[in-house]
Amino acid sequence: MAARGEAREGEGTVGKALDVLDQVAGFGRPVRFSELLAASPFPKATLYRLLQTLTRQGMLTHEAERGTYALGVRLVRLAHAAWRQSSLAPIARPHVDALARDVGETVHLAQLDHAQVLYVDKRSAREPVEMYSQAGKVGPAYCTGVGKAMLAFLPPRELDAAIPQQSFHRFTPATLADEAALRAELAEVRARGFALDREEHEPGIICAAVPILSAGGRVLGAVSVTGTTGRTNLAALEALVPRIRAAAEAIAAEAESWRFPEGTRQAGE
Repeated sequence: MAARGEAREGEGTVGKALDVLDQVAGFGRPVRFSELLAASPFPKATLYRLLQTLTRQGMLTHEAERGTYALGVRLVRLAHAAWRQSSLAPIARPHVDALARDVGETVHLAQLDHAQVLYVDKRSAREPVEMYSQAGKVGPAYCTGVGKAMLAFLPPRELDAAIPQQSFHRFTPATLADEAALRAELAEVRARGFALDREEHEPGIICAAVPILSAGGRVLGAVSVTGTTGRTNLAALEALVPRIRAAAEAIAAEAESWRFPEGTRQAGE
């Protein structure tokens, strides 16, 4: 967090306030000022001032009795608006539902968020299995099927910017451990049109993922079918790729009329 805050030092008060919101959200629970200060790049007085401003604006709530801060209800309203305006989830829902019914396994819908995976929707398998992914969670791009499916189809300059943002933490023995391995994998993904997760993020969890691309080839998101090695295998998931691709194409077709048309620019861009 400190490095992120320092990198944004030139962005002024708004950037600092957003960093504080990210920090509070990262705890996943009400958090005390002392905990925030211990992990913050900001001086005590600056952090306190930002917390007070965010609380007055309804972006945070402060429970005086316990001395804790938590995300505020105003963020809930903003999140719902962002969900409707920026997330693929609302228009993709019927296609995600249909795919989940057809395959009987877990279906994920994801988008890229600052070079990481943001899971925007999920349907559990007929026999649910505990796994990391949940709607609203952020995960790594370099070692997940949806992440690799999206990275592989980014324009070269965007990919060059995204790869240095990957941690290359080795979650399992199968995790891609460096940039060279990832670039080689992404070349294969581009060639075959889909990505596989070979237990790279979680042991026993495998998937096949297809990018959701606009008519102009822009990456809008990705959709995947995920299973466990205990009841399926990569060959079986690969056999589902035509069905996953059909869902991705249907979502992309609806997204064309939902997002700004390709090639148009709006005021202020």
